[in-house]
Amino acid sequence: MQILHLDASILGDASVSRTLSSQIVARLAALHPDSKVIYRDLGQDPALHLSLEHLSAWQGTVAKDPMLVNDLFKGNSYLQELLDSQIVVIGAPMYNLTIPSTLKSWIDRVAIAGKSFQYTATGPEGLLKGKQAYIASSRGGVYSPGSPAAALEHQESYLIGLLGFLGVTDTRVVRAEGLAVSPEAKDEAINRALQEIATIGA
Repeated sequence: MQILHLDASILGDASVSRTLSSQIVARLAALHPDSKVIYRDLGQDPALHLSLEHLSAWQGTVAKDPMLVNDLFKGNSYLQELLDSQIVVIGAPMYNLTIPSTLKSWIDRVAIAGKSFQYTATGPEGLLKGKQAYIASSRGGVYSPGSPAAALEHQESYLIGLLGFLGVTDTRVVRAEGLAVSPEAKDEAINRALQEIATIGA
């Protein structure tokens, strides 16, 4: 079994989403001792945002810029790693009501027609069926269903929708929110999330 572990926070060791994603991966590795973990730190080593040069290269123009060549190779690796993995763990903090742009750059390299989804006469069909995903979600405010700010949440809902579009419908969210409300609220949210992680596979 291969586990793909992604982190997107820019906060390094201070990141709650990184703490949660690493604990999820540790729990999964304990449940599957023979598993292999592939790690991508999108916060520290992101792909470039898509450009006209990327599109030209995909259409057959020979890329000459070394930075673009390396980035095209990185994008191909992203896709292959996802295709080869049975479980995906995504550390996804909320930035300005949605996901970090570096995580979006990863998505733009793996959501490719004919590879991870396809168009059919009845609509798009995801090609990544049978995979599991875990989203380690962190956010300073409270945006969960039923909260006053729930309508502004475009982080978890986007990732769940995107993964479903690609065929990954078995997705579990482990959430720590309200982290900026108070130190007590932060500690409580993190502890609650860690307790939930401990139940994975139970």
